[in-house]
Amino acid sequence: MTANTTATIFVLLGLPNVPYLRVLSFVAFLSIYLVTLVGNVVILSAVISDGRLHTPMYYFLANLSFLEMCYTSITVPKILTNITRGINTISFLGCICQMYLFTLCATCECILLAIMAYDRYVAICIPLRYRIIMRQSVCLQLSATAWTSGVINSVIQSLPTSLLQFCDFNQIDRLYCEVQPLLQLSCSDTRTNKVLTTVSASVFGIGFMTFILVSYVFIITAILRIPSLAGRMKAFSTCSSHITVVTLYYGALVFMYLRPTSSNSQSMDSVVSAIYCMAIPVLNPIIYSLRNKDVKRSIKSLVTFRMSSEA
Repeated sequence: MTANTTATIFVLLGLPNVPYLRVLSFVAFLSIYLVTLVGNVVILSAVISDGRLHTPMYYFLANLSFLEMCYTSITVPKILTNITRGINTISFLGCICQMYLFTLCATCECILLAIMAYDRYVAICIPLRYRIIMRQSVCLQLSATAWTSGVINSVIQSLPTSLLQFCDFNQIDRLYCEVQPLLQLSCSDTRTNKVLTTVSASVFGIGFMTFILVSYVFIITAILRIPSLAGRMKAFSTCSSHITVVTLYYGALVFMYLRPTSSNSQSMDSVVSAIYCMAIPVLNPIIYSLRNKDVKRSIKSLVTFRMSSEA
């Protein structure tokens, strides 16, 4: 590829080239995708069908489940297609679209996790005002804000990136397209793009992570003031699933973006990026179904109803 030309195809280096490893990769990615879809559809169905789950906490959980299905649907089908075709390429337009949708989901998830932390803060720290503060209109506004912010941030990140030139190198050491690897490949001046990504990471990454941590400082303080052990355990149980999901999600992001660089950092980035876009979405419904009695009860009732209907 000559200088001052723009790449029309990118090569994704995250997949192995050994035939038997590609077969194993296909089985693994397909299994992850199907389990993610089934698990999150079950969560959504349980929340929608069970009136006892028509509360703010489970409304935001339903949003999160839908988001997780979007996460994997953005990346895994293309990965499976590349494996079956024996190539690891993606078009320039496809790469930009994938980056746009991925950024949208990442932004929205950061905000949704923060909203869920705020919901738990209100429920535990000021329970007498919970129904007033977390009324239906407020929940709708909060979820709309999360999705709208995702759209706006992804446009701000993707549009300037789509205007860059990619001259000599078109190889991305990832399973899918992200902003940072594309900026590293570009032969254009990317200073403005890097400022935009830094601002985005500061607001939606560090900012909302800090908000969640501060919320849980107040939550834990309030829980410790509950006189009975049973009361403390009950209050904490309503937060345990969310804490686990937040730890997994932000743990992967912090490890990926804040660890020191090394000779194998690109390969490690590819592994970690695969974890938070595929492993976490498949784990979330498992975490919420295993650690939440209300969700387990609703799923059991839903399965029993389906079996009795088919009998």
